[in-house]
Amino acid sequence: MEPPEDVRARPGGGSGGVGALSLPSRIAVALAVAAVAVMVAVHLLAVFLHVAPENTITQQHGDLVAEYIYPEFEQNWKLFAPNPVQQNIHVWARADVRKGDGSTETTGWVDLTAMDIADIRHNPAPSHTKQNELRRAWSFYTSTHGDQNRPIGTRGEMSRAYVQRIVETRFGPHLNGGAVERVQVRASTTPVAAPPWSNEKINTATSYQVLPWWPVDTKEDGS
Repeated sequence: MEPPEDVRARPGGGSGGVGALSLPSRIAVALAVAAVAVMVAVHLLAVFLHVAPENTITQQHGDLVAEYIYPEFEQNWKLFAPNPVQQNIHVWARADVRKGDGSTETTGWVDLTAMDIADIRHNPAPSHTKQNELRRAWSFYTSTHGDQNRPIGTRGEMSRAYVQRIVETRFGPHLNGGAVERVQVRASTTPVAAPPWSNEKINTATSYQVLPWWPVDTKEDGS
């Protein structure tokens, strides 16, 4: 018994799917798939060159690879590090807000790290952003800045822009009834006390690092 006419296989790809599309649509789909494949290949190649030992390609194009990788796609092996982090670091931020009447208000210090910890605690599946974004950004900043917050090379300026972008995203363009004009960041560092069975003496006093005010670029949000 033959199937009804409306469910019989049709020439040229069946009753649905890509085969049922017009020729221009099929070409568009093929180009889109090819573009995604190329992007994935480029990304995997860049990550491979970043984590691979130094070679001829990285010697010639290392700066290009680093520009693509940092800061969002940085790779490291700290998950298996023999010396885990032994400090509690909290990153704080505040903002200068311009009110509608022209007056300026400085907000109090906001503990951004504490907010991330609150979102992580008791959450069986916390987001990667809450766990690592701010922590890794601050680590990136401190490793690329010297005395008096002077940037070391182009990565120093990149790390500053990355931290500032995170703070601006957390606060948003408008805060406390006004427009955010500039932001400031500080960090508190408290060494973790040695375990009872250790003879190591550790000063657990908290130290602070306060960064300069950074003006906010209002061109992006159209204000």
